[in-house]
Amino acid sequence: MADHAYTLDSTRPFDQQDVVGHNRWHPDIPPIMSINPGETVRAESREWFDGHVKNTDSAEDILTVPFEKPHQLSGPFRIEGAKPGDLLVVDLIDVGPLSESDNPGELAGEGWGYTGIFASKHGGGFLHEFMPDAYKAIWDFKDGVATSRHIPGVSFASKCHPGLMGTAPSPDMLARWNKREASLIATDPHRFPPLAVPPQPKSATLGAVPEADISRISREAAVTVPPRENGGNMDIKNLTAGSRIFFPVFVDGANFSFGDLHFSQGDGEITLCGAIEMGGYVEFSVDIIPDGMNTYKSTGAPIFVPGDQGPKYTDWLTFTGLSITNEGEQRHLDATLAYQNAVKHCIDYLTVFGYSKEQAFLILGAAPIEAHFSAVVDYPNACATLYLPTEIFDFDVRPSTSSPYRLEGNLQASFASASSLDNTEVVRAVPTGDNERMALVKQLAGSDAVLKGTAFGDWHRH
Repeated sequence: MADHAYTLDSTRPFDQQDVVGHNRWHPDIPPIMSINPGETVRAESREWFDGHVKNTDSAEDILTVPFEKPHQLSGPFRIEGAKPGDLLVVDLIDVGPLSESDNPGELAGEGWGYTGIFASKHGGGFLHEFMPDAYKAIWDFKDGVATSRHIPGVSFASKCHPGLMGTAPSPDMLARWNKREASLIATDPHRFPPLAVPPQPKSATLGAVPEADISRISREAAVTVPPRENGGNMDIKNLTAGSRIFFPVFVDGANFSFGDLHFSQGDGEITLCGAIEMGGYVEFSVDIIPDGMNTYKSTGAPIFVPGDQGPKYTDWLTFTGLSITNEGEQRHLDATLAYQNAVKHCIDYLTVFGYSKEQAFLILGAAPIEAHFSAVVDYPNACATLYLPTEIFDFDVRPSTSSPYRLEGNLQASFASASSLDNTEVVRAVPTGDNERMALVKQLAGSDAVLKGTAFGDWHRH
């Protein structure tokens, strides 16, 4: 039995709970509870879009996800005695969905979850240049295994983990985040997908922040989209039950929060909504290492001991990629491009068995694939590799002298065309004509930043 509990009412939105969490980072967001070192907490968490995505065969909800809304974070949890410069030790005791498919509910995590490919105009992803529309796969959870009516012939055991965990930034750290990210945005503020996302006052959920402070804090608070020095949206699939994470502490009490739970995920979460998104619960305990940031030279990012939960695959099919563009242009040790090419190589391979390219991409986002930077010194080519576990398939996917197995039927994931998106729904750091947002970016970037207004046209393909 945990010492503390935080529960959510599934019939009410996240911002209408009795005790409201948050979806921005700011040092002034009050904690929802205080815990002592050595104590345990069992806390529930909503999936990152708070019920917008439904268990249907339509991808219209993926096409129109409210990007100003995520993530729904449970916390902050104040850890008594934690001081700036300490390391906060978080032990993940258990992580899981709220229920399985024999007891399904309306919300992701209640017996089911989803993986999405976001439209290039509305969020994008790792292959946004090549997959401009929105797609969705629903996964059912049964006996700890995920299967999908949208992607036949594949199943895999859970590897549940929080995609997002972190401590609150100090005021100085928050200012550094905002300046460096706004300076990047300023180079191309109307680009889609955006280079970064500035503070978004719209739909900011700030817990118990007093009404008088909401306007100021919502204009300062950082969105939770990227990983940062405090942890944040790291999306590390190995942070399962049994993990121990050491987080830098920047404010009194540490103010630890978590969210964005995944049933499973491939390395990189490459479709952006690439994991199997779900609501669920996390049970964790905490401790403190006084002055740990200085002692262990851990000032810029968390370190962790990964858990040992999840499937243990022994047979892999590996795909390679090099840092060369589609047009044959040589890039110097571009490891990201190399991994993109490894992903495309694997997608092309899986279409041999009857999957569409989008279904193959959804598999790679959701299943526990492994990514490796196999060579990043042998100039000019970086070499990245993608390890695909063959045991997740109901048939043999390895090359052989016989003809490859072929899935029957017209196989498709749920689809929604990006052509139906209105210009106002295109996700940019600064929407065209939004002078207020542009002024905020200028303010945060500082007088030394260079802003360049752009009119974004066709995708520049690699």
